[in-house]
Amino acid sequence: MSKPRRSGYRVLAPKEVRSDDRELAYEVLVGLSEHPKRLPSRLFYDDEGSRLFQRIMALGEYYLTDCEREILEAHKGDLADVVAAEPVNVVDLGAGDGEKTFILLDHLGKRSIEHRYVPIDISEGAMSALVERVTARLPHLDVEGIIAEYSDGLEALAQAESSRRNLVLFLGSNIGNFDRARSRAFLRRLWNALNPGDLLLIGFDLKKDIDLLLRAYNDREGVTAAFNLNLLTRLNRTLGAQFDIDKFRHFGTYDVFSGAMQSYLVSLERQLIEISQLSLAFQFEPWEPIHTEYSYKYLRSDVTTLAKDTGFSIQAEFLDDKRWFLDSLWRVEKAPTAMPS
Repeated sequence: MSKPRRSGYRVLAPKEVRSDDRELAYEVLVGLSEHPKRLPSRLFYDDEGSRLFQRIMALGEYYLTDCEREILEAHKGDLADVVAAEPVNVVDLGAGDGEKTFILLDHLGKRSIEHRYVPIDISEGAMSALVERVTARLPHLDVEGIIAEYSDGLEALAQAESSRRNLVLFLGSNIGNFDRARSRAFLRRLWNALNPGDLLLIGFDLKKDIDLLLRAYNDREGVTAAFNLNLLTRLNRTLGAQFDIDKFRHFGTYDVFSGAMQSYLVSLERQLIEISQLSLAFQFEPWEPIHTEYSYKYLRSDVTTLAKDTGFSIQAEFLDDKRWFLDSLWRVEKAPTAMPS
């Protein structure tokens, strides 16, 4: 008798994920007390932020989505060949709407390769919609979604069954949201959570013409601006903040020294912002920025160094026709544990 298909999701550490007011308040207190002020990009992704990001990915200026979709369509067979020999967990970090991942999942199904889909996302609304979409499009696929931040998701990986090989997807240049030191720390934590021989398919936005980058992060429709400003709306709703959204503007620019696109919310006038749950108010001067996001761009040599420094070996590299984006397939390398004498 065949094993019944599972479809659903679970919440890890529900206090932190569902009612994270305490952690959110701490992040805001620290970030707005610094000079210059900053807020971490992970705060973008409440349900509305996740919805707006799906709109960003569909924009013509936001080339990353089309480039990576082209790569996955062209190389889905190569990826399937790598995992065909044994059952596999397809673990999708920051799954979003899962649209690009469907390309691989559909091909694995057509090849009759035994696999289970494990999407991980911080937004319960996005996860619920994704599980529903997967169930409708791939009704025979075993799905277990996890609502968590990456760190909690990695701990879940470490505790999961070891009978299946893991293929972890970290697509869409999500690694670019970490600076160089934090990207190494994150990838080392991922390496620790995985087993020898597990695989990581990781997306890198490559360095290119600066005007292309600027257009991608400052779209004509203003969706990226709305995505950034939604962060302030979230603080108003969850922490009783008094941000007037019309008195801030989004600004995206490229730092040629760090190689990163950077996003800011800029105060348009002198203002005092009260946050009731902190029992504090923060002074803003005219044109004072809040830093909200890095999006680092890479050279291929940077990717090679990053893999080597974090315990992975590069198995294959896949580029789009314009050579704007790279999906790199890495393998976990670990020395065998010595047996006690």
